[in-house]
Parts: sequence; C-alpha cells; structure tokens
Amino acid sequence: MPEYRKGPHTTYDIQYHFVWATKYRYKVLRGEIAQRAREVIRQICMAREIRILQGHVSADHIHLLVSCPPALSLAKIAQYLKGASLRKLQDEFPHLKKRYWGQHLWGTL
Repeated sequence: MPEYRKGPHTTYDIQYHFVWATKYRYKVLRGEIAQRAREVIRQICMAREIRILQGHVSADHIHLLVSCPPALSLAKIAQYLKGASLRKLQDEFPHLKKRYWGQHLWGTL
C-alpha cells in the first residue's frame, strides 16, 4: 500500500525516477566528491519538501527516486538538483572546473 502524502487540499503519491550522468561520462564521482554530492542532494531535497525514497551515486551517474509535492514540476526538480549541485561541487572542488572547462558538470541524455 503506498504512503500517501497530504496537503491542505490534496492527497498525493507522486514519484519520479531521475538518472543523470556527468558530462562525457567521466568517472569523477568518487570518494570525497561522491560523499559531498550526496550531502548536497539531500540538502536540496529537504529545502524543497522532496523525499528521497532511494538513491545511488555511481562513479559517472546518479540514480534518484523521489516523492514530491504536486506544486513542483519534473523540470523544476531537475533544475534544482542539477543546478545547485553543480555550483556547490565546482566551488568546493576547483579541479572540476578545470576538467569541465565550461559551466557544465552534468551531461544531457
């Protein structure tokens, strides 16, 4: 039986499965960078009332199954997750800026 979430005027169970990869599939999500990516993603989700049901950080991609409120669209959630994690990871790990010479850590699928 699914666990329904309730709002003032809604009852919902909205789940999305996100998978996104690093640009050029470089295996940079290891060790300290992988741990920090997990922490950043958790912080973003907590701030936006998004529940992480399952998640996994691999060396070159991230899987995330989330439950979110109906006010957030799929595109907005992806924008929040990819945008904020990009900024924080590149600020904390300057060698990522050198490897990805543009402002892009995440690839397009």
